[in-house]
Amino acid sequence: MDCRLGCGACCIAPSISSAIPGMPNGKPAGVRCIQLNDNNLCALFGKPERPQVCHHFKACPDVCGTTTQQALDNITELENIT
Repeated sequence: MDCRLGCGACCIAPSISSAIPGMPNGKPAGVRCIQLNDNNLCALFGKPERPQVCHHFKACPDVCGTTTQQALDNITELENIT
């Protein structure tokens, strides 16, 4: 599955403990990543400074569902149970 352009759920819903440029302490769950632009696209995509956790995330139907809201709900639920 390819990411849905403009979704951004994986840059909002999960907590990220590693440093992100502009967010040296990572980000808490539910907080929009500072690198997510107005079109919900990652400004670091394809760049070496993109955190490894972000690089390793792969979209899949079970996590991303068919809409941005489903993705936000699913990732939030996964965040809450881990």
